[in-house]
Amino acid sequence: MTDRPLTLMAVHAHPDDEATGTGGVLARYAAEGIRTVLVTCTDGGCGDGPGGVKPGDPGHDPAAVALMRRQELQASCDVLKISDLEMLDYADSGMTGWPSNDAPGSFWQTPVEEGAARLAELMRHYRPDVVVTYDENGFYGHPDHIQAHRITMAALDMTTLTPKVYWTTMPHSMMQRFGETMREFHEDMPEPDPAEAAAMAEIGLPDDEITTWVDTTAFSDQKFDALAAHASQGENIFFLKMGKERFGELMGMETYLRVKDATGAAIPENDLFAGLR
Repeated sequence: MTDRPLTLMAVHAHPDDEATGTGGVLARYAAEGIRTVLVTCTDGGCGDGPGGVKPGDPGHDPAAVALMRRQELQASCDVLKISDLEMLDYADSGMTGWPSNDAPGSFWQTPVEEGAARLAELMRHYRPDVVVTYDENGFYGHPDHIQAHRITMAALDMTTLTPKVYWTTMPHSMMQRFGETMREFHEDMPEPDPAEAAAMAEIGLPDDEITTWVDTTAFSDQKFDALAAHASQGENIFFLKMGKERFGELMGMETYLRVKDATGAAIPENDLFAGLR
């Protein structure tokens, strides 16, 4: 027996990612007395500025945006009752193909070994029982999400401490519901071209390949409020447009692919901590 609390560590790329993909489990496990640690890798400086000014447009100040998003991230953590927030503070690399991808000091340009070593220090400090991050494609191909995956998996190799490791994912049935809901709220949304449609079809996994289905319905309001805390990015957060009731119906189940397990817990499972308590 040990006095060390069970600990969940979620490694995300930007402020607001913690709420979108893992807000439900962070809130649920905090309510169950589990220590929740959020590691946010970038400063979010490529997000929208005040008044919705876009990166690269006149008046967009990445440093000011990063400060604003840091404050919003803390507000989101307060809503989700996250125990510990750690920021690696790499410069946001922006979307695929943006000039900021190549900027010195950006997360995408950071050697994986450097980022992994810093993350490994945090893992040794917190000794997480469960680590959650993105898959190899960063779920949808964002450079910073891919880099977060890379440094997380490298840090895990450096430490060999964590019994269970998960990647965020989404069943294809849920992706289909998302598409239907987006068309409902955006009636003028054009049909995607074949290449875009094919890329979208690759996101997530077939339902029967999902290993872990965690019901977080009871915490959907917290998840919604955590997303709403990132008010400066509201234009880009589609989920806020649907209201809490519809949001809860669509976002009440969080799904994961278990990629490491030392507990022998059977799959499919409905608890990230199955086999640990």
